[in-house]
Amino acid sequence: MKRSLTALLPVIKLFWIERGASLALGAGLSALAMLAGGGLLGLSGWFITASAFAGMSVASAMVFDVFAPSAGIRMLAIGRTATRYAERIVTHDATLKVLAALRERLFRGWAAPAAAASMIRRPAKMLFRLTNDVDALDSLYLRVLVPAVVAILAAFAITIALFFIDPMLGGLAGLWLITICLGLSLIAARMALKPGRRRAHAMEALRARSIDLVAGQTELAMVGQLQAQQQAIAEADRRLAQADDALNRIDSAVAAGFSLASTLLLTATLLSVALLAKAGTIGAPAAAFALLIAFAATEPFAAMRRGALELGRTLLAAKRIAPRLSPVATAQKIAVPEAGWAFKAKGAVAGHEGAARPALPGLSLSLAIGERLAVVGPSGVGKSTLLALLAGEIAANSGSIACVPTARLTQRSELFQDTVRGNLQLAAPDADDSRLLEALATAGLREDIEALPHGLSTRLGEGGSGLSGGQLRRLALARLLLRDTPIWLLDEPTEGLDAKTARAVIERLAAVAVGRTLVIATHIRREAEIADRIVLLDGGQITATARRGTPEFETLLARLRPD
Repeated sequence: MKRSLTALLPVIKLFWIERGASLALGAGLSALAMLAGGGLLGLSGWFITASAFAGMSVASAMVFDVFAPSAGIRMLAIGRTATRYAERIVTHDATLKVLAALRERLFRGWAAPAAAASMIRRPAKMLFRLTNDVDALDSLYLRVLVPAVVAILAAFAITIALFFIDPMLGGLAGLWLITICLGLSLIAARMALKPGRRRAHAMEALRARSIDLVAGQTELAMVGQLQAQQQAIAEADRRLAQADDALNRIDSAVAAGFSLASTLLLTATLLSVALLAKAGTIGAPAAAFALLIAFAATEPFAAMRRGALELGRTLLAAKRIAPRLSPVATAQKIAVPEAGWAFKAKGAVAGHEGAARPALPGLSLSLAIGERLAVVGPSGVGKSTLLALLAGEIAANSGSIACVPTARLTQRSELFQDTVRGNLQLAAPDADDSRLLEALATAGLREDIEALPHGLSTRLGEGGSGLSGGQLRRLALARLLLRDTPIWLLDEPTEGLDAKTARAVIERLAAVAVGRTLVIATHIRREAEIADRIVLLDGGQITATARRGTPEFETLLARLRPD
C-alpha cells in the first residue's frame, strides 16, 4: 500500500501548484465548521444544564449570566453555517479548477508523439483516462485529504476540550479516536483497495464493450459475434456487481465499527463524568458538556469512510495518469545530425510497445539532405516502424538515431469533425485560403473541394465523413504539404487511389518537393519511381539497396506492385 500511495505524490503536487492556496483555505474552513459544530453542541448542553441548575434558587438565578453563553451559541451557530457554506464554495470551486488543469496537463501528456502513437491503437483508453480516471481524483481532495485533516484536528480539539474536564479523560479519549477511529479508516482503505480496483476495471470494460457493440454492431453481425459481444458485456456487468457487493460489505462493516467505537467512547465518558461528578470534581454542566463533545467526536472520522472505500479507485487512477502529467518528460527527443544529413541511424533497435520482438533489430541507415528514399518490402518488415522512429513517435531501445524535424503521413488518415479549412489549418494555423487551395491542388483535391456547396467551409462529419476514402487520403496529404519541415515521411501516400489520379498526385508531389527530403514507405511501383535510392527491408534489416540509374534499382522496382 505504501508503494501505491507514492503514486499520489505527482497528483498532490499538481493540486498544490495549481490551486494550493484555495485548497488549503477549503480545508481550513472545513475544520472551522467542524469545530464550530462540536463547540455549539457542547456549549448548548452546558448552557441548558447550567440554566436548569441556576433556576433551582432565586439567588443563583439572579447572578447567572445568560448573555455570554447565548452570544457564544449564536456566534457558533452563525459561524458554523457561514463556514460550511464558504467551505462548499471554496473546496468545490478549487476542485473543479484543479481537475480542469489536470485534464489539460493529461491531454498534453498524451499528445506527446510516443503516447499519441499508442493511443491510435487503443483510442478508448485516452477517453477513459480523461474522464473516469480524472473524475476518480475528485475524491482525493474532497473525501480523503480534507476529511483526514479535519479528523486529526478534531481528535486534538476533543482531547484539549476534555483535558480541561479531566486530563486523564482527555488523553484517553484522544488516544481512542486516533487509534480506533483512524485505524478503522485505514483498515477500510486497505480492505477496499482490491475491490475498488476491480470495480474500476469492470466499469471500464463495461463501457468499452458497450461502445464496441453500438459502434460496431454491423461488423459484429457480419462475423456472427453479436452474441459473444453481449456475453462479454454481461460478464463485465457481473464483475462490476461483485465488486460493488464487496465494497458494500466493507462499508457496512466499517459503519458498524464506527458505531461501536462511538458507543464505547460515549459510555466510557458517561461513566467517567459520573465518577467525577460524584467526587465533586466537576459539576453537572461540565458533565453535560463532556458527554455532548464525546457524542460528536466520531462524526469527522465517519466522513472518511467514503473516501477510504474509493481509495483503491483513486490510487489506480493516479498510477495510470501520473506518468503523463509531465509532457516534457514523456516527449521523445531526437538528436540533430551533422550538417548535410537528413537523418542517421546506427544500430537502432526499436519496436512498438507490447511487441514480442523489435521490428527493427539493429538498423543502420543514413540519408543526405534533399535525397529521396523509398523503403520497400512486404507488410510487417518494419517500414512504418522506421518512419515512426524518425518522427520521434517511438524511441530507440538501443543504438542511436539523429534526425532533422519531420512531418509524417500515416497509413490512417486522422481527420476531425470540422470544416475542410479547419482540418487543413491544423498543419498551418496561419495559412490563408489561397495557400490551402494550392496544397489541395497538389494533392489532386482542389476541384472536388471547390465543387462542394461551401467549399473550404464545408463541414465534415466524425472522422472526415462526407468525403470518399480516396478524397480523405488526399486531404490528409494536402495537410502534410502545408508543413514546412525538412523531411516529409510518407507511408503509402497514394494507397486507395485509382491509377490515373495516383500518378498525377505523385508527379505533383515530386515537383513541390524539389530540394526537400522524402522518405516513402511503399510497396507500389509508382511511389518508389520518384526516389533517388531504394532500400529493401526484410525482418527489420536492410537486405538490398540501390541508387537510381543502376540495374539493381530497376530490379527492385520490378519487384513492386504495378499500378
